[in-house]
Amino acid sequence: MMPLMAQVGRRTALKHGSMALMGLGLGSCASRTSPPVSAPARRLNLPVVRAAWDRVVRTTVGLRPHRPGGFLVAAEKLDHKTIVHNYGHGGAGISTSWGTGYLATELALQQEDRRAAVLGCGAAGLTAARQLQRHGFDVTIYAKSVPPDTTSNMSWAGFTPTSGLLGPGGRTPAWVSQFQRAAEISYRQLQFLVGADHGVSWIDTYLGMRRLPESGEEPEGEAGPSDEAGLLPASLQTGQETLGPGEHPFPSPYVRRGTTIRVEPSVYLDALMRDVELFGARIVLRTFAGPRDLMALGESLIVNCTGLGSRDLFDDQTMLPIKGQLTHLIPQPEIDYSTFGGFSAPGQPGAMAIHMMPRRDGIALGGTSERNVWSMEPNEEARQRVVNGFIQLFGAMAPPVPGMLVRRSMAPRRAPGLDRLTHGTPWWRSIQEEAPGTT
Repeated sequence: MMPLMAQVGRRTALKHGSMALMGLGLGSCASRTSPPVSAPARRLNLPVVRAAWDRVVRTTVGLRPHRPGGFLVAAEKLDHKTIVHNYGHGGAGISTSWGTGYLATELALQQEDRRAAVLGCGAAGLTAARQLQRHGFDVTIYAKSVPPDTTSNMSWAGFTPTSGLLGPGGRTPAWVSQFQRAAEISYRQLQFLVGADHGVSWIDTYLGMRRLPESGEEPEGEAGPSDEAGLLPASLQTGQETLGPGEHPFPSPYVRRGTTIRVEPSVYLDALMRDVELFGARIVLRTFAGPRDLMALGESLIVNCTGLGSRDLFDDQTMLPIKGQLTHLIPQPEIDYSTFGGFSAPGQPGAMAIHMMPRRDGIALGGTSERNVWSMEPNEEARQRVVNGFIQLFGAMAPPVPGMLVRRSMAPRRAPGLDRLTHGTPWWRSIQEEAPGTT
């Protein structure tokens, strides 16, 4: 059977940037042209998710720490201590935290003290701690909770570097420059962590479309807030293709396929905790009522990664929650693809698109975003919409053809390095040219 990438190379398909955008439901300012889709080829054979209410094992709720002006990485003095802020990542914490942790470390290096207190033990705190350790700091993490009881554990955890990150009018040229640098650093670092130990992998993502988009138009389910459009640099954009009728098993005329990074929070955060402890960090369970409580710490350098907690701890009243929830199905090891956007619950065309991500601890179903809602109780109406939407979606999906190989996502033989991406060679083309039997 012809390898998947060979079929990709032989199709007349849409191959343009922004898998990080498409696979994660984000907007792009690049103009798009939709050439005719090729005549139906052999249909992509994918296993079907067994979506049913009796396969639901849990529903989790998380409050994304949204700051309308985007994440804050900046230093300030508090008496004789230096506070380096690193918070406000919205729904992009796992996607951007390696980069913001690096930016925070650059500010920390301007201080003489090489002992650092890190506040928070989610993705932002753990990655900041590792970046500090790599630059010679002795780190102690202070946190009110540790994995698996952090907000980061409740995240979708695809590579979504602009998700819930900005409010209307929040972006400035200086912040955009800072963001793009952080996103590139994080993207590179996550590639280095690909493997079972850290729960990081590459995965194919599908977005359903009822029609092909016109030139310059966003595909259905892909458009994001205008303040997020055009944020990602070209070096983070990977190839896409459009599959037409007869080429895929989904109940929509067209689908857009690309590849993105998947992170499994339960594995990833535990691995980061082991890493920071292996390199000598201490983790102390402690809460702080206000800035004056920080004066009792022995470290003169404090890196604040408290997320939504910064609203009370540092009186940042711009911080607000964006509530999200995920409903998890019993795992299916054979499911090796995700869906993001484009597929909405039937009969609810105006509803938020629904998304599916398979993990070892369950198949995560999502599609909720409630601004400034503090409740940690699941929204039952939203849960019904998402689960019933997937029951209908996968119930209408064509089953695998008997006797045919069930295709699995093909991870790249090596991660696409930023140095290659920035020189204009799409990583998928390089891999295709190197794979035997695909030329």
